[in-house]
Amino acid sequence: MEEDTDYGIRFNSLCFINDHVGFHGTVKSSPSDFIVIEIDEQGQLVNKAIDEPVCEISEIQPEPNSFPKKSKLDVQNLSSEERSSQEVNTLARGSDSNQNHKSGSEKEDTINNRTSKCEEKADVLSCFLDEKTNELLNHFACDIKEKWLSKTELIGPSPEFSIGRILDKNQRASLHSAIRQKFPFLMTVGKNSEIVVKPNLDYKELCHLVSEEEAFEFFKYLDAKKENSKFTFKPDANKDHRKAIHHFINKKFGNLVETKSFPELNYNANNLNVVITVRFREKSQKHGKRSLLECLERKDIYTAFTLRKENLEMLEAISFLAIKLGVIPSDFSYAGLKDKKAVTYQAMVVRKVTPERLKNIEKEIEKKRMNVFNIRSVDNSLRLGQLKGNHFDIVIRNLKNQINDSANLRERILEAIENVKNKGFVNYYGPQRFGKGTKVHTDQIGLALLKSEMVKAIKLFLTPEDLDDPVNRAKKYFLQTEDAKGTLSLMPEFKVRERALLESLHRFGMTEEGCVQAWFSFPHSMRIFYVHAYSSKIWNEAVSYRLATYGSRVVEGDLVCLEEDIDKEHLPNSKVHLVTKEEESAWTYAIYQVVLPVLGYNIQYPKNKVGQWYHEKLSRDGLQTCRFKVPALKLNVPGCYRQILKHPYNLSYQLKEDHDIDVKMEGSHIDEATLSLLISFDLDSSCYATVCLREIMKHDV
Repeated sequence: MEEDTDYGIRFNSLCFINDHVGFHGTVKSSPSDFIVIEIDEQGQLVNKAIDEPVCEISEIQPEPNSFPKKSKLDVQNLSSEERSSQEVNTLARGSDSNQNHKSGSEKEDTINNRTSKCEEKADVLSCFLDEKTNELLNHFACDIKEKWLSKTELIGPSPEFSIGRILDKNQRASLHSAIRQKFPFLMTVGKNSEIVVKPNLDYKELCHLVSEEEAFEFFKYLDAKKENSKFTFKPDANKDHRKAIHHFINKKFGNLVETKSFPELNYNANNLNVVITVRFREKSQKHGKRSLLECLERKDIYTAFTLRKENLEMLEAISFLAIKLGVIPSDFSYAGLKDKKAVTYQAMVVRKVTPERLKNIEKEIEKKRMNVFNIRSVDNSLRLGQLKGNHFDIVIRNLKNQINDSANLRERILEAIENVKNKGFVNYYGPQRFGKGTKVHTDQIGLALLKSEMVKAIKLFLTPEDLDDPVNRAKKYFLQTEDAKGTLSLMPEFKVRERALLESLHRFGMTEEGCVQAWFSFPHSMRIFYVHAYSSKIWNEAVSYRLATYGSRVVEGDLVCLEEDIDKEHLPNSKVHLVTKEEESAWTYAIYQVVLPVLGYNIQYPKNKVGQWYHEKLSRDGLQTCRFKVPALKLNVPGCYRQILKHPYNLSYQLKEDHDIDVKMEGSHIDEATLSLLISFDLDSSCYATVCLREIMKHDV
């Protein structure tokens, strides 16, 4: 890839706080040269084994083998949850991804076997219906099924069967559900307390798209309305066919459920299958009294774990885990993003997955250079920033003096490290936040989103690099044609985000509204990431201007934090103070207390040249009236404050010749006398090791 000159100019122009000379070296020669370990809020490294016993929960409670005979009174007095547990035997399709696919005749046999097994159980309907009505209902259902199987068209009005009038409302509701659960291909309609049974034509239509087995289980799933449950259709390699299924479900049941496609890697076939997963839409919480038992029953399952990954993008790792666990990426929460070209350890929490289920995929995910451990049940998900910081173990290879510097290299290195240890470093956002080495940076996409230029933002996201590979050929084709369907056929299956975006564009079109819908194929955390990237870029330039203008002295109009221990960005305005002229003269505050605002709708600007710089910059970018809210994408950016200087903690280092340590650089010749630096330190959350190293080396990393 060509050198990203724009990135180089932008980062080279950012000033330093220390005045030592620095040195050159190679960072991230291999992922194992850059190890990142998260430090949790208790100050513990997350790669350490947890002492307390790991709590395990059975994922699915065992279903009763048969329904006990009860009187009508007993059944109708059951709670809806109790009735559901007895009457519904919903198929948990997501956990059965390894089922063998059957031929058409085998599928029919499966359905018949299932029906016979149901008949072996005590019939729930007998709790509600007399023997004659129950028998007539079974005959009606068999007649409908036989006509459909024989491809015979139903002539005249749709046939109906009346159960009769059921005066009790609760019993009527239970009977509706019981009929639809036993016969998903039938529908029930209420007419003045009378229950009328008809063929479910939606069921028949779905059978034209999927197997009857899948249609049978899908409608049972739909009727059960089991909260937080999901249904997964069998893998399907035909994109147009998948689109037809998406369209059918969204058209018929879009107000109730949502559908998403996920690639599922089939190692035996060495190719990617795609599965459609259906999930009930989340309901807005209704205020009202609810029993403790109901609250406990509605409570989600959360499983915490430590994720180790090597040379893997974090969002790619989450997408892969989501596929294997049968959930969606937004079910994962984490405290912070981690580097790709590194070995990283971080805490994560996944929703709707039990510890046992996560343990079952340990061997599979090793193929993707991932490991999970410290698996345990917890009460809640993680929040971004919910960590104390990160520990780094880094090897810098090929050490040498700066150009035209003849001083002793070892002395230069020791001087640089001690300076930063004592004086700190400028707390810039790191280059990885902006997409180093790419034509289009994440902040450019964020600016387009803030200006509600949705089509432009899509085109920026799909801008190709100057490389001739399948991904960039697909992107180039899209920019030339805006043909989302054709681009999908070219885009490799492993590019999950790009494909999700293209599938939405194919469905909704390349209009402003269509592009808004396409952005919703990304989780909220990713949509807002681009806006934060723009805010981060402005902050970097602002702090560089502040230091170049005023140096290390705290001046009138600066913003300072009144907290003694500043380790969080999310400071309220009440904790941020505007420096007065008298305080400047009295040297009341130190440079380490100075903060600058990260853009948002709830921040104040410095009242000096730096504040003026902010307003001029926003005006040049066309954001002079921006409120930092993008309602179309449900993005609200309140802003925060960030310290302009930070210190590394627990810093230690060692100089060694390369033959003394493990050298893993590929295709390179290393002189035996070449020095390497082994350096370890801790940083607060939201600080970048590459930025700290840049200050030490006086050289862009």
